[in-house]
Amino acid sequence: MDKITIRNLEIFANHGVYPEENVLGQKFVITAVLYTSIRKAGTTDELEHSVNYGEVSHFIKRFVEGHTWKLLESVAEHLAEALLVSFPLVHRVDLEIQKPWAPVGLPLETVSVAISREWHTAYIALGSNMGDKKGYLDFAVEKLQERKDCCVKVVSDYLVTEPYGGVEQDDFLNAALELKTILEPEELLEVLHEIEYEAKRERTIHWGPRTLDLDILLYDDLVLDTPDLHIPHIEMHLRDFVLIPLAQIAPWKRHPLIGKTVDEMKNNL
Repeated sequence: MDKITIRNLEIFANHGVYPEENVLGQKFVITAVLYTSIRKAGTTDELEHSVNYGEVSHFIKRFVEGHTWKLLESVAEHLAEALLVSFPLVHRVDLEIQKPWAPVGLPLETVSVAISREWHTAYIALGSNMGDKKGYLDFAVEKLQERKDCCVKVVSDYLVTEPYGGVEQDDFLNAALELKTILEPEELLEVLHEIEYEAKRERTIHWGPRTLDLDILLYDDLVLDTPDLHIPHIEMHLRDFVLIPLAQIAPWKRHPLIGKTVDEMKNNL
């Protein structure tokens, strides 16, 4: 990935733990590294195919001057998100925010916070077998699309499937979607649980009926195992109601552990 660097942009703003910092203000020095592809801009010599570093510099200045936070960490986090959301050609941003006049009572040159944030690609399975099934799936897609830290790229057809797990219940309506997101896996899981809760999902019977079921299938090429979250989804390669809709939107996507594409896993069932 190519990079555009804005180095040591000086801004006078009002951030700090102490009240006088919020009132009097102080200098901050910001370096932003924007990860994007500049190949097309380089071959066409047209600015529209690149990220205008002048616009980005003025955006950073307005954003940092227009808000007040106590922590440098908060300034960096919110600024990184704003840059990713506001400049679609930026895939990742590295930020360093320096505070040369930090009130620590000791001689120092500067203190700084540095972070890297980027867009990730996740694949989500959707299911419902209670009430207005299509309405619940539509609701989930709409709630994700409403968020500035998420962007629904494509949604599969809705598929009627038989129940899985041996519990007698109504047929399911299943789908899969591709999601572009800034959220970390655990944060994304929390958002999905919030959407399920809004849809009045109740976790009473394992593999039982539910108004809405949302699962993270894949997240980039990440392999993650925690008590609450497993990526890739442990049983995705065994479930036709997952693989059939997923193969509609990402047949080429490869399972990071099994090594097979979604299409290969579907055909192996």
